[in-house]
Amino acid sequence: MKTPQLRHILPLMATLMTASALAAPTTIDLSTEVSRPAANDLARATVFAEAAGNTPAELAKRVNSLIAEGLKTTRGYASVKTQSSGTHTYPMYAKGGRIESWRMRSDLTLETGDTAVLSELLGKLQTSLGVGNMVMLPAPETRNRAENAAMLDAIAAFKARAKLLADALGKPYRIKQLSVSNSGHPAQGIPMLRSAGMFAAEAAPMPMEAGESQVSASVSGQIELVD
Repeated sequence: MKTPQLRHILPLMATLMTASALAAPTTIDLSTEVSRPAANDLARATVFAEAAGNTPAELAKRVNSLIAEGLKTTRGYASVKTQSSGTHTYPMYAKGGRIESWRMRSDLTLETGDTAVLSELLGKLQTSLGVGNMVMLPAPETRNRAENAAMLDAIAAFKARAKLLADALGKPYRIKQLSVSNSGHPAQGIPMLRSAGMFAAEAAPMPMEAGESQVSASVSGQIELVD
């Protein structure tokens, strides 16, 4: 049974809750995304020496000799950054689980902003080394500039959309919450899989087309309509 005091308090609480609900501001969730092109002004390629034989020691001698010769060639190109990027030796098994032979591969990564120089260098290296893949992508400075431009455009697009909705509802608005993020879509690595010696007759430059990558910025947030 409700007490007399409770009978008076409950209607008052219900009235306050209703008034509070009516006074709650209207919020709208929004998101925008803008993409901007970024020039692929950085070239990265992987070259490798690979051999198979009866013993790891035999393979190491052959592969290391090829890599050393490749490094000697790259030193003539000061604008190309060269880095060892891994050596792997693994057994080849015959039926029954017996080791039949061994295979070894050693990789070098080449990176430069001068595609013409890299094209020429790869042509020379292909006389003794294979080309694993090659990718064109924006340099860090180029990507940062494109990201900054995309962020500013995305924020402007968010504000324009917020104003459009607020005007349609006949109310001013304020931004309650905002989140900005970036994402890039660099050119994918091209698997070349060109074996060493394929162009031993002549060191022909490798054709390259830089192109562009798309850099995106997205803005999501919440606006609040003001009475």
